[in-house]
Amino acid sequence: MSHVNIQRWFFGMIGNLLLIVAGFQTLQLFPSTGLGEERPAERPNILLAIADDWAWPHAGAYGDPAARTPTFDRIAREGVLFTRAHVNAPTCTASRGALLTGQASHRLEEGANLHSRLMAKFRCYPDVLEENGYVIGSMRKGWGPGSLEGTGRKRNPAGPSFKSFEQFLKTVPPDKPFCFWFGTSDPHRPYQKGSGEAAGIDPKRIRVPPFLPDTPIVRSDIADYLFEVERFDRELGEALALLEKSGRLDNTLIIVTGDNGMPFPKAKATCYDAGTHVPLAICWRARVPGGRIVDDFISLTDVAPTILEAAGLELLPEMTGRSFLNILLSNQSGRVDPSRDHVFTERERHTCTRPNNASYPIRSIITERWHLIWNLRPQLWPAGNPPEESVGRDYGDIDGSPTWSEMLARKDDPAIRPFFLAAAGAKRPEFELYDLQADPGEMHNLSGKPELAQVENELKAKLRDWMVSTGDPRALGDTDYWDRAPYYGGEGTVRRNR
Repeated sequence: MSHVNIQRWFFGMIGNLLLIVAGFQTLQLFPSTGLGEERPAERPNILLAIADDWAWPHAGAYGDPAARTPTFDRIAREGVLFTRAHVNAPTCTASRGALLTGQASHRLEEGANLHSRLMAKFRCYPDVLEENGYVIGSMRKGWGPGSLEGTGRKRNPAGPSFKSFEQFLKTVPPDKPFCFWFGTSDPHRPYQKGSGEAAGIDPKRIRVPPFLPDTPIVRSDIADYLFEVERFDRELGEALALLEKSGRLDNTLIIVTGDNGMPFPKAKATCYDAGTHVPLAICWRARVPGGRIVDDFISLTDVAPTILEAAGLELLPEMTGRSFLNILLSNQSGRVDPSRDHVFTERERHTCTRPNNASYPIRSIITERWHLIWNLRPQLWPAGNPPEESVGRDYGDIDGSPTWSEMLARKDDPAIRPFFLAAAGAKRPEFELYDLQADPGEMHNLSGKPELAQVENELKAKLRDWMVSTGDPRALGDTDYWDRAPYYGGEGTVRRNR
């Protein structure tokens, strides 16, 4: 029996037990009135835990042999583990804005850029919950990085800031539901070099992604990343212990995920699978049958409408995300909702690493097998200008790291060069098409192959229909809107291109 099948069998056994428990708890939550009616459900607390730059499949529940994530694995066992969750955008500010508003990032004006602003007219789910009696709060990294200047906001869109979840819980009256944004800076760079191995993470057990060279330096760098993933997981475990101690655990909807891909070349800040595919586990012990693995596609723009529906509230009409509460409340595994067979991702400007602060816009559609990427400005360098065309920060869309330093130093080495070219060293064609089953690292572009013309054309049509239906300005042609938007990054400076 394969590892995945063993994992599914184990989760299935746990799920059967939890279904019995959930059924008993439901009887307690909804006792019969004797008149054939049921008492309205108690509104759930909401705990959304979001790691910074944590990518799929780096968790024990997904079978990563080097990842140590007992808290995430527990939530997956007691709830639902999603295998195909994607952020809308692979860059912090846009991804978090899309999650909070339930809208595709191209609808958030300059909020589609990194180090930008999210105007108050874009309502966020914590605001809606607060208006309806929830106590809300956040810690550390909420929405951002960016500026509140001129937005009409007086606080971070994720909620008022607290030093810790423990401090926040002390302010919540026992008869009030709460919504808390559990944000950390892990596993964002920089890392303490060698911290992973020092903590006992064995580089030999690491599965190097197929889009990175397999070298000792890369393995050690990934070990350091996994150490920070473990630290996030440990902090989350402390939060769950507080919930358990306070008696609030069972009626808390717990959502655990990341904001974009891992901070490595050809991952974060790209629309490749490694840039947008994130972990997602959700537990609500009072209502959600646990022990299940779901393979439906989920966009993190779907989280806000799901939260609002779980709280018994109307969804905001401007939301492009769709609630998946129906999946959570079902007892099904595998593919549950036939309509969830694809997801859309996108990006605008990450850093100011091209002439005139130009964005490198991408739109993409991902299905079970195929991934179509539309690079709307293929004439530009995908990760930023190289040294010979420098604008002050070479390849600025890639985070500095031992991995990237080695790839740059050895870019002419035949063993390294294909990875360097794929990450930054070559301009990309307008369209890229990848077979995710045969080429999960997305190293072999199949766009333009005559035998795949029908597949490619169908994906292009779906992508364009989505852009038009959601009001994407790029559907009307090129625009310099996101190039001209202020950039609030780098020692508090504001860079504008007028």
